[in-house]
Amino acid sequence: MSSLSRELVFLILQFLDEEKFKETVHKLEKESGFFFNMRYFEDAVGNGEWDEVEKYLSGFTKVDDNRYSMKIFFEIRKQKYLEALDKRDHAKAVEILAKDLKVFSTFNEDLFKEITMLLTLQNFRENEQLSKYGDTKSARSIMLIELKKLIEANPLFRDKLQFPSLKNSRLRTLINQSLNWQHQLCKNPKPNPDIKTLFLDHTCGQTNGARAPSPVPTNHLMGPMHKVGGFPPMGGPPLYQHAPAPMPNSLAGWMANPSSMPHQTLSMGPMGLTPPNNAADSEHVLKRSRPSGIPEEANNLPVNIMPSNIYPGQSRAHSMYSADDLPKTVVANLNLGSAVKSMDFHPSQLTLLLVGTNIGEFFLWDLSSGERITSKKFQVWELGACTMILQASLANEYTASVNRVLWSPDGRLFGVAYSKHIVQLYAYFGDGDLRNHLEIDAHIGSVNDLAFSHPKQQLSVITCGEDKIIKVWDAATGAKQYTFEGHEAPVYSVCPHHKEHIQFIFSTDVDGKIKAWLYDNMGSRVDYDAPGHSCTTMAYSSDGTRLFSCGTSKDGESYIVEWNESEGAVRRTYIGLGKRSVGVVQFDTAKNRILAAGDEFNIKFWDMDHVNILSIIDADGGLPASPCIRFNREGTLLAVSTSDNGTKILANAEGMRQVRSIENRAGAASKAPMVGTYGASGSAAGTSVGADRSSSLGPVITLNGESRNLPDAKCRISDELVKPKSWKLTEINEQSQLRSLRLPDSLLSVRIIRLIYTNSGGAILALAYNAVHKLWKWQRNERNTTGKATSAVPPQLWQPSSGILMTNDISETNLEEAVPCFALSKNDSYVMSASGGKISLFNMMTFKTMTTFMPPPPAATVLAFHPQDNNIIAIGMEDSSIQIYNVRVDEVKTKLKGHQKRVTGLAFSNALEVLVSSGADAQLCVWSVDGWEKKASKYLQIPSGRSSNPLAQTRIQFHQDQTHVLVVHETQIAVYEASKLECIKQWFSRDSGLSITDATYSCDGQTIYTSFDDGSVSIFTAVGLKLRCRISPTAYMPTTSSRVYPLVVTAHPSEANQFALGLTDGGVHVLEPLETEGKWGNVPPQENGGDQSSR
Repeated sequence: MSSLSRELVFLILQFLDEEKFKETVHKLEKESGFFFNMRYFEDAVGNGEWDEVEKYLSGFTKVDDNRYSMKIFFEIRKQKYLEALDKRDHAKAVEILAKDLKVFSTFNEDLFKEITMLLTLQNFRENEQLSKYGDTKSARSIMLIELKKLIEANPLFRDKLQFPSLKNSRLRTLINQSLNWQHQLCKNPKPNPDIKTLFLDHTCGQTNGARAPSPVPTNHLMGPMHKVGGFPPMGGPPLYQHAPAPMPNSLAGWMANPSSMPHQTLSMGPMGLTPPNNAADSEHVLKRSRPSGIPEEANNLPVNIMPSNIYPGQSRAHSMYSADDLPKTVVANLNLGSAVKSMDFHPSQLTLLLVGTNIGEFFLWDLSSGERITSKKFQVWELGACTMILQASLANEYTASVNRVLWSPDGRLFGVAYSKHIVQLYAYFGDGDLRNHLEIDAHIGSVNDLAFSHPKQQLSVITCGEDKIIKVWDAATGAKQYTFEGHEAPVYSVCPHHKEHIQFIFSTDVDGKIKAWLYDNMGSRVDYDAPGHSCTTMAYSSDGTRLFSCGTSKDGESYIVEWNESEGAVRRTYIGLGKRSVGVVQFDTAKNRILAAGDEFNIKFWDMDHVNILSIIDADGGLPASPCIRFNREGTLLAVSTSDNGTKILANAEGMRQVRSIENRAGAASKAPMVGTYGASGSAAGTSVGADRSSSLGPVITLNGESRNLPDAKCRISDELVKPKSWKLTEINEQSQLRSLRLPDSLLSVRIIRLIYTNSGGAILALAYNAVHKLWKWQRNERNTTGKATSAVPPQLWQPSSGILMTNDISETNLEEAVPCFALSKNDSYVMSASGGKISLFNMMTFKTMTTFMPPPPAATVLAFHPQDNNIIAIGMEDSSIQIYNVRVDEVKTKLKGHQKRVTGLAFSNALEVLVSSGADAQLCVWSVDGWEKKASKYLQIPSGRSSNPLAQTRIQFHQDQTHVLVVHETQIAVYEASKLECIKQWFSRDSGLSITDATYSCDGQTIYTSFDDGSVSIFTAVGLKLRCRISPTAYMPTTSSRVYPLVVTAHPSEANQFALGLTDGGVHVLEPLETEGKWGNVPPQENGGDQSSR
């Protein structure tokens, strides 16, 4: 339909509404699909007219159109179902379940079963997530808020929620104008024409009178216009009124699924009963890739198909971001000695900051400890391997500036782009262990930017430069993969991204041209201009759904805008940047809500959904005209460069908690520098190239602008390793040296065999020797605003109102011989568990047994959910086999044989697409998940002189990098490279009488918590297995006459320094370091042997 025909429909809609043809109006709205009348929809929902609600919606979307549509229909049908249950009309509820809700079982069968289970309850409010369901009216009102947000976010409703701004009776006016024109064409026009029909053109009959002297007034021919209530006032300018016309070769033309996300990004929670919580939206995005890196796939958002927040008084309406949540308080200064050019925070270690300067130096800082971990000056590693052009340039002047520093998405590598030809990649193993990885002679002239991407499921590095070229390199080997040519000016920045399975790169040049490239040799797919032809950088929001750019024109005018990717047009332009900027304005994004830019000696903030400035701060002064800025992943810290060759660290309340160890040391600042002597890190500190800058001071971190002037110190860093600082193992022997909490327990105290935090971090689940599960939940309150597990507030030992316990089947089971095991679903809704008998599937809300299966023999000894399909379970068995079981069809798909004794460990890797197993035979096996063939196997290296229990369990856990696996045996902990089962590091105690009971990675993968049968806990670095802290049992439990020790240890899923222990006396303890310390001990230097053995 042409645009004029579409406009005619709007005119007809207005006319029908004015004439009060109400039913006809809404039928035309639905049949045309041009205008979604939100007011009519709200009334229908409020009145519970469910058939009309769905019929009206069907004119605009269907259930399976997209995730938003699916959730809209589900919310409506769920409400209808709950209302039937509330009226005790079970026949109607069953009909709704079978007719309306069954369709959603194909998307989440487990959830459909959970909905069905509501029929078995006397009152569905017995379900914890529905316990605060109010009356029908309030429930509909709260649901309506959710529906409006979903409709506004649904791309199918774009441009259909605003009725055009029209003058009243516009169709009548046009008809009158037409009649006037016809009347003027009459040969014998009458002064008072009688209009009797619109079916034929108007003509005046023959008369003897003269022609009318003038046309009839426009609005008189059809008589007076009766004013009736018009459409809802939906006026205002069109959404994209300032956008340039879409380019014919826009992104929509080359992306199979171009992003069509609306201006408001909606965060939809995971499937499950747990209601979506707006306060937790940032956690799901948590895993934030930096804007120039690889963000989370935008279309990978699962739909939450169970209740919205149906809590009285809880608002779901979108509101402007509060300026109080911005990082505005200066908490530290880094004095660098040279001007900052680029900064980047580690993607998972939120206080680890990488800084590059204009004289070719880069520094790595740990803001939580106040230490400079390492620094390096510009130095070419292999000069002979470089081009003659670079060698000649270096012979003339052996200096270069850092143009860009950037962490890889997993934080294992970082890149440094220099102003002379080269890019250097470093491998970071944590704890100051930094190693040269790759040096690439990438471009002729300056390398202006770099980024990381995964074009073919492998890490690549993208570079661009002064030579007008973009290149893609294999990050493992340095081999060149692609070369993109087409810019007519030096390429200034690159921004890789992906939508669905399409990988692409945006690039910008210094003349403001923007191009987009696929990973092929077909040339640029997009060619359009940045606002003001400005030198521009581009970045996505952290969830990857919204694209922004910021740049400065040659005249000094700066622009910060949001783009409509599918049209290649500017969606909105933010107001407040200067008209005479100095240099190119830099910007960054945070938490899918905030934009920040350094401009006019200030930092300026915007809410992404509002064009006007949210806040302006000067960071206590001292900023350059266009400072460099960078957020950490969670937006809690902001680094900003200063005019005196330093960097200020700004924090919000949460950020101040993250760096509180610096604040707690502030009182000691007058006694010792925050970073000790210059270069005194436990790691290799870089090399000295060129003249020694003896007159400049080395980097020192200070607090709140207080500079520390150490005139006698000189920043001399030689080619050899810097002498390590003195180090002492942290020994914690007293209860005053840590924070601990024994969880309250009114049930029978029996030794804890298995222990795990829920994925949300707000509860701990334990399985005791007697086959009973215990669940502790932390409540959200004034003392615990996050609702997460903490040692500061005791949780509640939770039980449903029915009083039932989750108890495994132990009929005909010898508990002494049983190997208890359990596995928790991703959404914390179900736990699968066994204690030597049948495997039970429990509902975590009601504690009811959903089903049991696989009666022994053989008995299950370990369970693991498939990471991509919760209906597929790997089950390790007592008879040494592994069964791949499909819960949905109740069928064993495959049996894997490779172990000689019972299987005790299973772990999947998505990255490697393998299953790793371990057994009581001390053997590791690797199985391909595609075909289930055995790829490798290896036996553990038992230390000489140690005898191993023939039934000792071997447990395994993947590191967050999904390639390294932690192996735990009573004689040792070891780290293996999973694909080839190569042992990277091994640690064992020299005390042959001491046995390891369990070990686990911290959530950030930097630490390993290890428990022993003497009651102690040792904390190791994940890289190198270096002992950094030892906790005595007297520090967390009172002295007892009986021998009590931890059998299991589990780590909090989001608090890296929190872990819990399950003890032989049935107790569960949560342990955290003191707030004044912030972490467990200090990292030992590399040459310290201590009590460590490795190979």
